[in-house]
This record gives sequence, structure tokens and C-alpha cells, in this order.
Amino acid sequence: MNDPIINKVAESELITLDPSLYLPKEETALFDLKDHLFMGMILKEKDFREALKKTDWSVYKNKNIALTCSADAIIPVWAWMLAASYLQPVAKEIVMGDEKELQKNIFLKNISAININEFADRRVVIKGCGEIPIGDYVYMELTKLLRPVAKSIMYGEPCSTVPVYKKPPSPKGE
Repeated sequence: MNDPIINKVAESELITLDPSLYLPKEETALFDLKDHLFMGMILKEKDFREALKKTDWSVYKNKNIALTCSADAIIPVWAWMLAASYLQPVAKEIVMGDEKELQKNIFLKNISAININEFADRRVVIKGCGEIPIGDYVYMELTKLLRPVAKSIMYGEPCSTVPVYKKPPSPKGE
């Protein structure tokens, strides 16, 4: 009865990958083309160009920008390009879409920067049930990223995992 308690989780050599570590942390801002349209609805080229020239672009410095138009207006392609040409020198990142699309895009960019060699032939648990809600797309992208290198991929917590992928054993003689 005096057998030592063995922590099987600690001895399992599992690597826990917490997706929340890759959440966008930089400041974000929304640049809405609607604010530069005539009556908030019509794009007049001369007025639009003048409005962009007069914009204080320094408020977007080093921020991730969601470039959008919340009005139900027809926006020509060149207008998006023109706004991006003003934002690009000051912004950290520009994404066409709303703030949710911006967050998703940066989250995926952060995930793609993971050094997958750290997970080569390792048993990986992608942490679930965290305090911060993480979109399902993150777990799918992590699986796609790790599957070619990981020995196995699981979801959950090290003490309670759901198997997702296990690398098949290599044929004899290889």
C-alpha cells in the first residue's frame, strides 16, 4: 500500500500546445470607407481622394487594420487599393473585412509561423477547454500543420484527451 504515486501524464512525454498563445495581441482598428463617401453612400472619386489625403494616418500606426465598408455602397476596386496604399506605410497589417475577419487572419498567420520541427515525432495535445473561446478553424489549422510531422495528435487536456491522429507504423526495413 506504500507504492509511490506515479504521474503518468508527466511521464508520457506529451507536448501540450495551447492555441491561445497565438491569439492576436496587437492593437487593432477599423478603417471604414463609409466615413469617406458622399452622404455615407456614394463614392465620388475627387471627394474620396481628398478625404483620404486629409485623414490623420498616424492614428493607425503599428496597428492591425480591418479595412471595410459598412455602407451598402458600390466600392470600385481602385478605392480599396487607394485606401490600402495610405494605410500600408503606417499599419502593421491590413485585412479587407471586419474586425472578426482581421482577428482570424492574424490568428492564422501566427499559427503558420509555428516551428513544426519542435513537434517532429512527438505526441501533441492541442489544448481545449481554455478560458478564452477559440474558433474551430484554429484547431483544424493546427491539425493540418502538425499532421505531417507529429507522432500523434490529441485534443483536450493531458489527463483527458480525445485521439485525433496517430502516425501509422513504418513498414519493416525502413
